[in-house]
Amino acid sequence: MRLLVAGSHGQVAKAFLEVAPSAPDIDACAIGRPGLDICNSRTIERSLADITPDVIINAAAYTAVDQAEDEAEQAHALNCTGARLLGEAAARRGIPIVHISTDYVYDGEKAGAYLETDATGPRSVYGRTKLEGERAVADANPRHIILRTAWVYSPFGKNFVKTILNNAAKGNPLRVVNDQRGSPTYAHHLVDAILSVCREITKKDTASSAWGVYHAAGGGDATWHEFAAAILDESKKRDGPVTSLAAIGTDGYPTRAARPKNSLLDCSKLKRTFGVELPHWHAGTKLCVERLLEQEAV
Repeated sequence: MRLLVAGSHGQVAKAFLEVAPSAPDIDACAIGRPGLDICNSRTIERSLADITPDVIINAAAYTAVDQAEDEAEQAHALNCTGARLLGEAAARRGIPIVHISTDYVYDGEKAGAYLETDATGPRSVYGRTKLEGERAVADANPRHIILRTAWVYSPFGKNFVKTILNNAAKGNPLRVVNDQRGSPTYAHHLVDAILSVCREITKKDTASSAWGVYHAAGGGDATWHEFAAAILDESKKRDGPVTSLAAIGTDGYPTRAARPKNSLLDCSKLKRTFGVELPHWHAGTKLCVERLLEQEAV
């Protein structure tokens, strides 16, 4: 199975480049700008002609949540317009598309975990443009899988795990929000899930009911403070950096963009339909911290 991953610099795309080679049935190619710019139809057409993929995975996105408040046009161009162009190009060739979205499409007011059928209500430019992108992909290509994930972390780029460890290494005391709850997701576990979904949707007997929106996030739930505590605990077990950690409310850490207070995702539909379930976020945290500490020691 040949996969074309749109985007090459983000956490998910980089995880693809590590995970896919170990799967004997997968031939994955990740292309980012300028080779594949999803806002540029010519580069999309050229990439599809060169790769001739069985599935397209859209991992390209504008993900700077706070910066998006001041760069709404840029966020819309990548998260919505580019997603639509990629979906349309895939549809013209009869190729299914897996589009990665976010928990930030929800307003965070629900008491329990969100189902795919729950009403959306994004509170930020990032969330709104990602929701618009979901709708654009669905309208462009009936053979779509939209995966809403959350709180992605990895050994790559900027993310919460690296921020906590970097501050601990500097001896900086930490004050972390304890009234926002979600589903931390290790990028490599997410890629494993995406590969399993791709295997299913490329079967000849794929039911039309399989297409649609799914949640794909790490098992369990946590607040940012609980997540930070687990990161520091894993670091301490490996003689890595530790520091003091205090719990604060959202009002004690103002940000440019509003975050949902609850964005916990119910992923049971993914399991029912595809038999796919991501590991608990504790497992991903252990793997990620271990690797980051090993890299630091090199």
